[in-house]
Amino acid sequence: MLWPFNHLRKSRPSPRGTIEPIYGMIVAQTREPLFYRHLNVPDTVDGRLDLLILHLWLVLRRLRGVGSQLSQALFDRFCDDMDDNLREMGVGDLTVPKRMQKFGEAFYGRTAAYDLAWSESEARLAEALQKNILNGERPDSAAALAAYAARVTADLAAIDDKRLLGASWSFPRPDQQD
Repeated sequence: MLWPFNHLRKSRPSPRGTIEPIYGMIVAQTREPLFYRHLNVPDTVDGRLDLLILHLWLVLRRLRGVGSQLSQALFDRFCDDMDDNLREMGVGDLTVPKRMQKFGEAFYGRTAAYDLAWSESEARLAEALQKNILNGERPDSAAALAAYAARVTADLAAIDDKRLLGASWSFPRPDQQD
């Protein structure tokens, strides 16, 4: 009955329409060559997935104050992307659910470790990043990744919800110094 008056209601972007540009920014940032050249993230499928999970975790932390619907939509977009990538790589329909379960376990395991480490200190986050992204090696690169994560967190905290949801912000360069 209200359809003739829809123009009077405040329009909101759909979660999917809001999430697409944000997810695109996350994916683009994980493709930044500086992570692989200067911070020693392994340039492998696993290394790229781990870096994607790190960025997804950082953005999801910021979205906690905005709403669970958007957080869920962003996580769902990640799952859709992983499913699409598996199928593009030729993984069969019967194997996709098993692989997706492994992606989910990786996501939840890493984000739980990052949340716990973040609550303690940047040094603890560096240890978690060293274990999960750098295969237990390169403590110097892990410290730089943790400092990068702190910069991202600060940048995201400094922007208002409208800019966040409008994807009118950018990630800092991974080699940027404070």
